[in-house]
Amino acid sequence: MENQEKCVELKNSARAEMPGARNIGPADPNERIEVTVILRRASAPAAFPSTDRLGATPPSNRVHLSREAFAAAHGASADDIAKVRAFATRYGLEVVSERADRRSVFLAGTAQALSKAFGVQLNRYQSPKVTYRGRTGTIQIPAELDGIIEGVFGLDNRPQAQPHFRRRKDATGGVKPHAVGASYSALEVAQAYNFPVGTDGTGQCVAILELGGGYKPADLTQYFSGLKIPPPKITAIPVDGGANSPTGDPDGPDGEVELDIEVVGAVAPAAQLAVYFTTNTDKGFLDALTTAVHDATNRPSIISISWGGPESSWTQQAMNSFSAACQDAATMGVTVLAASGDNGAIDGSADNKPTVDFPASSPYVLGCGGTMLTLSGTKITGEVAWNELASNEGATGGGVSGFFPIPTYQAQAKVPKSPTGFVGRGVPDVSGNADPRTGYNVVVDGSATVIGGTSAVAPLWAGLLARINQSLGKNVGFINPMLYAAKSAATFHDITTGSNGSNGMYAAGVGWDACTGNGTPDGTALLQSLAASSTAGND
Repeated sequence: MENQEKCVELKNSARAEMPGARNIGPADPNERIEVTVILRRASAPAAFPSTDRLGATPPSNRVHLSREAFAAAHGASADDIAKVRAFATRYGLEVVSERADRRSVFLAGTAQALSKAFGVQLNRYQSPKVTYRGRTGTIQIPAELDGIIEGVFGLDNRPQAQPHFRRRKDATGGVKPHAVGASYSALEVAQAYNFPVGTDGTGQCVAILELGGGYKPADLTQYFSGLKIPPPKITAIPVDGGANSPTGDPDGPDGEVELDIEVVGAVAPAAQLAVYFTTNTDKGFLDALTTAVHDATNRPSIISISWGGPESSWTQQAMNSFSAACQDAATMGVTVLAASGDNGAIDGSADNKPTVDFPASSPYVLGCGGTMLTLSGTKITGEVAWNELASNEGATGGGVSGFFPIPTYQAQAKVPKSPTGFVGRGVPDVSGNADPRTGYNVVVDGSATVIGGTSAVAPLWAGLLARINQSLGKNVGFINPMLYAAKSAATFHDITTGSNGSNGMYAAGVGWDACTGNGTPDGTALLQSLAASSTAGND
């Protein structure tokens, strides 16, 4: 950054290279880069609608802001945007666009110009799996923008997240469409979980975020024809250059995309699906989220996310900005769900220590863990925490956040301290069938296959909530506090057997646990509980 300007460190922006990566030289100084600058809310913190205040308030008594009202009251201020615009002009950066509602200013410039503007050195790094443009250390900003800018994303373009699905394998490790074990259609799982009859998601829009891959219409035709139901209405929405781009590899992101669409579309066939395709970077992920939250055309009531990574792989500015966007969603009556990960209590962390997956660990997200479900017909005959670590087929993510403090709604859940002693947010909140050995029959890249993983649980719960919203005639929105109210216990199948670690660190037990959360749903009982609460709240 130029010497004459007083600069300060952008709080929480520190970043290290990927584990095992090495610096292989400076980035191309003439490379054009686009960045997203996240600004503070125009409203004072005390004026922002409190999600804690919602508590266990029944849906009928909740007051949600419209997207338009939210933007007017809590978007970025015109004055703050003007200050960022002036900063961009001083450093020869292009203002690509401004979105006050998303609190985002999108800037572009050469790597050299952006390096000077934000006081960073951009280099190329080679890791065992990928080559990326990156930075280390902190970002610098003009002192006059301290407290105004909350995050800068896009300087570093490393892959940020992993899809949380697992294709079932046979004993030799080869993928088989129907290997040892059972497999179910999403409809069979929904019936086992007693999804409310007479509902199909009419009037709802479910947003699905995807960080790569795509779907083929022929696959969806084949899948839904097999279920004897019409395919859902799907709108593909590009974000940051993303697109519906099938790779032809069912073990790649196509498996995630088609699993998500097929599960939601099966259990809530009348809901509109808005699929936001973006790049697998922190900028792309965040931009897709804010696009969905503030989409005034499709107006999703539910956002399903099946991608994530260990908290340690994220910058603190990214977790703060992402979680704040989910808090924004809560005030507008939008439920955000995320898979809790497929690598057990360790979550694939580089240091091999227990951690949790983000964004599932955000207190404004409904974290979705996994079980192994055994059925006789559509009757549940057994259900345990998903743990196939011994056969390298994964286990449900879960544990305690090392970043987010325990939220009010978990105060009575007996969440243990994190391994470092931090009193943190417990993950997951809920669960559903996820073990590949009892996985979902799907069609991916022209072939029938069986897929499990917590990736299947987020869209399953998204479909359930679409049906509940339809029945109630109002969005449940931020449902987490309601699920922890004492009266909600009867709306779950409490999972009391199993663990999610090879060392048994977290074990399933009575009530909430760090493997399966509150349990798997009895959808009709949950609807009745929410409806009864609403009736009682109106007396």
